[in-house]
Order: sequence, then structure tokens, then C-alpha cells
Amino acid sequence: MTGLNVLLEGGCFFEGPRWHDGRWWVSDFYRHGVFAIDDQGAAEEVMAVPGQPSGLGWMPDGSLLVVSMLDKRILRRSPDGQVSEHADLSQYATGPVNDMVVAADGSAYVGNFGFDLMAGADLEPAKLVRIAPTGEVSVAAEDLLFPNGAVITPDGATLIVGETFGNGLTAFTIGRHGQLENRRDWARFGPRPTPGPRAELLKQLAVGPDGCCLDAEGQIWIADAFNRRCIRVAEGSTITDEIAAPEGQGVFACMLGGEDGRTLLLCCAPDSAAGRRKAAREATLVTARVAVPGAGRP
Repeated sequence: MTGLNVLLEGGCFFEGPRWHDGRWWVSDFYRHGVFAIDDQGAAEEVMAVPGQPSGLGWMPDGSLLVVSMLDKRILRRSPDGQVSEHADLSQYATGPVNDMVVAADGSAYVGNFGFDLMAGADLEPAKLVRIAPTGEVSVAAEDLLFPNGAVITPDGATLIVGETFGNGLTAFTIGRHGQLENRRDWARFGPRPTPGPRAELLKQLAVGPDGCCLDAEGQIWIADAFNRRCIRVAEGSTITDEIAAPEGQGVFACMLGGEDGRTLLLCCAPDSAAGRRKAAREATLVTARVAVPGAGRP
């Protein structure tokens, strides 16, 4: 692995990084936009999202799906630039809608906070929903503690989702019709906490899985939101590599990309507090070169 290099500075809070069509794509929560960035750091705003953008993914026809967090919708930007509502998750999401992974057939799996994180509410479990390619919404899994970044294996058979307040990652088999089955631990960093007051909860957490990505050896790079680092984890919980965040920053999402798939992009910021991030332009995108390329989705 090489050292960190700054790709872009001056963001509010970057999330949902993806590599697509030769560029990096990221959401910036508090600038309310989706940006595409080339490997020299030149950024273009490709879509405004007043409801606060997060997870990104592409349909088979090239349409971009974007999570609109605060109004609990999934927006669809067609290849010609037209934007429409793809799905309304307001009946299913008990907190702001968050990250998303889109399968090869266009099915999208979307998590939500489950509670009002920014207001300091007590932790409550949340649902992971599936959006069919035609836009129909169904519950894919329940009782997840802040379902966040997720990956799908290259064979399309397994979905793995990080539970930010759950001390681990949970795997499911993807059934013939997109349903999630055979729930199991993929990685467990400590006991599953009991929902309740956040101050007590935080004492129980060893790792805070945020955004993540899969590599060709079947390991997952995880932004550890509570420990200012990005870790590479093998199934069963062994940490095989670690990258510290730049001084004074934390890591909240990551993605493998670049032309050979061996560039790891980190979304960094001093913290994730909404009030402070809205008021500052301190978020950065940094890169490192790693040995094993990305695989699967997103």
C-alpha cells in the first residue's frame, strides 16, 4: 500500500463514493449535490439533490439512482439527464435513508438510520428494503442496527451489509426473486449491543462499519467511523490491513476504483456532526494504492 494523496478538498461531507465510467462519483450531504471527479481532481456537479444525497448506483440502462435522505426517496437520473422519483421509502424508513447497493439486474437494497441520529435519539433497529427494478418496494430484512454500506459478491449470490451500531457485518443469501435469506454473521467485532441510550451504546462498540467495498480476494475495506481509520477485513472478523485517516480527520466511506481497480478512495472529514459539517468546508477525498483490486458491487 502507498501513502495517502489528496484528490479533492473543500467538501462539506462526502459519502457514497463510486467508480463509474472512468471517474469517481460522490455525494456531498450539505452541498446537496452529486459530483463526478476525474483522476486529476477536476469536479463536476452532475445532479442537485435538495433532500440531501447519499448512496449511489446504476441501473442496467445507465440511469443513476440516488438516495435522497431527508425526504426518504430514491431518485432516478436517466442517461439524458431527466430526474424522476424511482421509489418512495417513507412507509418503511424510520430514520433518514442512507447508503445503497444496486445489483446487476437493477434491484436496489437501501438502509436507513432507524432513529434521529443527529438529534441524539436513542438507538432503534431499522429495516433494509429492496426496490425492484420497476420501483416496487418491499422489506428485505429487519432488526438491523443502522444498516449502512453494503456490497454484493461478484456471483450476485450474497449481500453483506455493515451495521454501524451493531459491531459487525451481516450477510444474506440473495434468493431467485431478490429476497434476502439465510441471515448470518460475516464479521463480528464484539457483542451485538442492546438498543437504548447512545452514550451507553458507544461504550459497547469496537468498530463502526460505515461505507465499504469488496476486493477480489473476498475481503472488505470498511470505513471505521468511530476509530478514524479504514480497515481491510476477512470473513470471520480478522483485520488484515489498516489505513489511518489524515491528521484531524475520520473516514466515513471508501471505494476501490481507478483504471486497474487498485485505487482506494477515502471520504474524510473531521467528524459527522451535521451542524459542524454544514458550516465548514473541511471534507476531503484522499486516495491510496493497494495490492488487490475491487470486485463485486457497488
